[in-house]
Amino acid sequence: MFAFILEVQLALDSLDRLVETLEERGPLAASDAARALFATSSISDGLACSLLAEVTAGDSRIVCAGATVSLAGQPDPLLEEAELVVFDLETTGLSAARDRICEVGAVRVQAMEPVESFQSLANPRVALPDPVARLTGLRDQELRGAPPISTVIGRFLTFAGDSLLVAHNARFDQRFLERQLSLMQDRRLSEPPLCTAALARRLLEGRVRRVSLASLVHFFGVPTKPCHRALPDAEATAQVLVLLIGLAQEIGARRLSDLRALAAPRKRRVYAKRSLARGAPTRPGVYFFRDRQGQALYVGRARDLRARLRSYFRGDRQRPSVEAALLAVERIEWRVLGSELEAALEELRLIRELEPPANSRSRRKHHGVYLKRRGEDFVVTKSMTRLGPIASRRRAALAARALSSCTPDELDRLLEDGPLPRLRARRSHLAEGLRYEEAARLQDRIAALEHMIDRLRRLERLRRLERCLIAPMIEPGWRKAFFVCGGAVCAVRALPPGAGASLEIGAGLAVCRSAYGRLEEPLTPEQAEDLLLIGGFVRRPPPELGVLPLDAERIAAYLAGRQLPRAA
Repeated sequence: MFAFILEVQLALDSLDRLVETLEERGPLAASDAARALFATSSISDGLACSLLAEVTAGDSRIVCAGATVSLAGQPDPLLEEAELVVFDLETTGLSAARDRICEVGAVRVQAMEPVESFQSLANPRVALPDPVARLTGLRDQELRGAPPISTVIGRFLTFAGDSLLVAHNARFDQRFLERQLSLMQDRRLSEPPLCTAALARRLLEGRVRRVSLASLVHFFGVPTKPCHRALPDAEATAQVLVLLIGLAQEIGARRLSDLRALAAPRKRRVYAKRSLARGAPTRPGVYFFRDRQGQALYVGRARDLRARLRSYFRGDRQRPSVEAALLAVERIEWRVLGSELEAALEELRLIRELEPPANSRSRRKHHGVYLKRRGEDFVVTKSMTRLGPIASRRRAALAARALSSCTPDELDRLLEDGPLPRLRARRSHLAEGLRYEEAARLQDRIAALEHMIDRLRRLERLRRLERCLIAPMIEPGWRKAFFVCGGAVCAVRALPPGAGASLEIGAGLAVCRSAYGRLEEPLTPEQAEDLLLIGGFVRRPPPELGVLPLDAERIAAYLAGRQLPRAA
């Protein structure tokens, strides 16, 4: 009895401390409140919301609304009367710790109507990376003349006032804002921004496959198209938000707290199935999710099977197809292999053989496409050419449009950027003439062509790769050699300990000598996928992997321990 009373008292003391924190700091994200309440350094949003709802259920002082925890009695207006500020940031990169904000755009929404906007460039005091410059159309010269980031953020917060902030994929923008506010010391967010991506994921479940801003703009048919600039993207998000609020009202949402609740992470039903991963070893291998009939729903690979399998049942939801597989899984199987490389190649083979419904690669099995010239234009085709394979048909179509006006000389120099300088100059001209929608359409084509050229460059380098990759096997003392030549893994040989390895090495090298004639043939989608996989291991080999030239003496020396594994 004494232990029970003590436990209750500790819980009440913790809630009192949480109330004091909320009085001092204002509303908190659920994860921050959970860390304060449960004294834990790390907790997922979904688990935090679930635990807080249970612990605070009997305390009328605290309100858990969606992913936000606040004190009772704070304003909770009707949705048609609420004032919201939708914002978007452009940044110099993806890391809030290393990169900087370079543009802020915002739109005030009152009574379900956009009424006012805010826009400003910000001087990041660092050079703008080329990929970001190409994506946004921003230039260093513009940013050098812009106000400091601290000034821009101060003006933005004054514009926002006490309104609830809203953003698409809000966690990204929130991290950058909070990082900047921590540097300013005397400012902070009053509460976490509402995420329109999370709201759309809840309200449009089963109706859309993706909840990117571009996908939602297309789904709703809103007039403003996102173009990787802060104000147009904020305007597009505001228009999408108004339509999402309408959907929320149709299912009974009346107040702002109801909207927060709809955007909150939901407790995952798959937590109860985490025992299916019990007993998995801390070794490399492949794994299978199987349903009650034994069908393979999903195939994956891991360097550490135990850690990877446990990760599926912790943290936030997986992508929809994998989450569906987890809900249907009745049995998890695994197969231990000697190395991460062997597991990766085996995963590809199994996906092609079993075609599991939850694997994105299996859905793309027949989706590799190519570009072919037809008159003055380029068209997307399934026939193999040197311009491919391209995994996305949509991206291939955009690249074909970008190439439609290229000259023969630009086409000959395609891998040296070809028409890209001319297209980038045209995009800048359109943006300077305030023809933003045309510039955005051209930017999409340029981005697709840049992606295609980068892929063709990598594949061309990998086609000429000649290496022997040596990895451990499960059997003690044995190694497995993967001979890469002629644009493919042309031989795989098991190397026994001792003198017997030299025979297997010779056999693998003999196969390589017959593979040189395939260099000029177009790659199939499967060959390209294999090459890109191998290229990743060659570029960043794990400690157990030896990457060697196709030389029998060098390979034998490595096996005998007389050479470092990363000789190139």
